[in-house]
Amino acid sequence: MAETDRLRIAVIVGSTRKDRFCPTPAKWITEQAEQRGDLDVDMIDLADTDLPYILNGDDENAPVPEPVEALRPRLAAADAFIVVTPVYNRGYPASLKNAIDWYFDEWGAKAVGFVSYGGMGGGLHSVEQLRPVFNEVHAHTIRNTISFQNFWERFDEQGRPTEAEAVSGAAKGFLEQLTWWARALRRARAEKPYTGGADE
Repeated sequence: MAETDRLRIAVIVGSTRKDRFCPTPAKWITEQAEQRGDLDVDMIDLADTDLPYILNGDDENAPVPEPVEALRPRLAAADAFIVVTPVYNRGYPASLKNAIDWYFDEWGAKAVGFVSYGGMGGGLHSVEQLRPVFNEVHAHTIRNTISFQNFWERFDEQGRPTEAEAVSGAAKGFLEQLTWWARALRRARAEKPYTGGADE
């Protein structure tokens, strides 16, 4: 496969809480993506980015914080994103919303897929709230989602899914859908830079 045919996928670890579970499904989906052989995967752990929180009253003319600029090229380089998120009080983590809000062009006209986890709902409340947020920054969220209900029962001590065959099958379809959209949108961006309908 030619280097130019490879897609760049950023896996975003959305939770930054102490004793979080988020890195476990993030590492699993990263391994699933890497096994395809046509993807370059960059796992971005928000806990390691030191992004400051955007506060009301922040001066829009102030210099952009260094951690924000440091993460920008990794997001910009991605052709698509896999967002790994828990559900907190029927919503998604503040750390994830903060990371989305620091950027705009980096998300535009790119595909986004979700891996969620939680109790009986499998974290899907957070996913459904994230879809309109990503839509607002002009990203395209794919239909397929991987969700883990009662996640504490779904992985063994080595961080492997206890129902490996079933979830690997789900991951295959999920990644196929994500990469289809990623290629289509990359081709479209190459043909004409995305402006979001703004006047040129």
